[in-house]
Amino acid sequence: MFLLVIAVIVAIVVVTQRRSKARELERKDAELAPVRKLAFEDATALGEQLQELDLDLAGRELDAGANADYQRALDAYESSKTAVEAISEPEDVRHVTQILDDGRYAIACVRARVDGLPLPTRRPPCFFDPRHGLSVTDVLWSPPAGAPRDVPACALDAERVQAGADPDSRMVMVGAQRVPYYQGGRAYQPYAAGYFGAFGPMEIMFAGMLFGGLGGFDMMGDGLGAIGDGIGDLGDGIGDGISGIGDGIGDVFGGFDF
Repeated sequence: MFLLVIAVIVAIVVVTQRRSKARELERKDAELAPVRKLAFEDATALGEQLQELDLDLAGRELDAGANADYQRALDAYESSKTAVEAISEPEDVRHVTQILDDGRYAIACVRARVDGLPLPTRRPPCFFDPRHGLSVTDVLWSPPAGAPRDVPACALDAERVQAGADPDSRMVMVGAQRVPYYQGGRAYQPYAAGYFGAFGPMEIMFAGMLFGGLGGFDMMGDGLGAIGDGIGDLGDGIGDGISGIGDGIGDVFGGFDF
């Protein structure tokens, strides 16, 4: 009888662990899906920008520098597609957006060479939507209920902000609500890091927003959020444990013929 009890306890532990791992995988997939979709859309946008470049360059002779930059842009597009397919966790998106940023800069270099202009200064992409390409200036902007800060912007978004209008921000789905990507939560932090991490600390740019975890800023909000998450996890853990024990007993004893 004692051995039977031990076997039942072991079986319950195994079943509970398996159920917990399955739930964790489901949560991970739910978090990753929208971020992977965002990266895929950005890679597609780079391909469309390359098509526009091809049309603009039709019949024009490219020198060695322009050809090298053009090939660099093509390589970035192909590499970004491969990187998107390889995404297995949100952190992988950082590599994708780094590649895309390099590809867009290469396109800007091709256009400058063809037009006989100096090569553009390497600047971060437009904060409001990185698909807009290189920023041309920093503009003072205040997020909803947030403090003003300087952010890089493309020419059109800079004009919108300076005129008091809303910028053309990249929107993402968070639950049933559409919000700007920079207010989309921690899952979008690697997406932003790939685009902006090489241009200095992102804490200044994203401070006070809902990115959470970028260098420890907004400690009050992060702290309260962590407490709430901890309480929720504790409740879930207790519930999962009780449910797992009940399910485990049922699964184990269901195999015995009493």
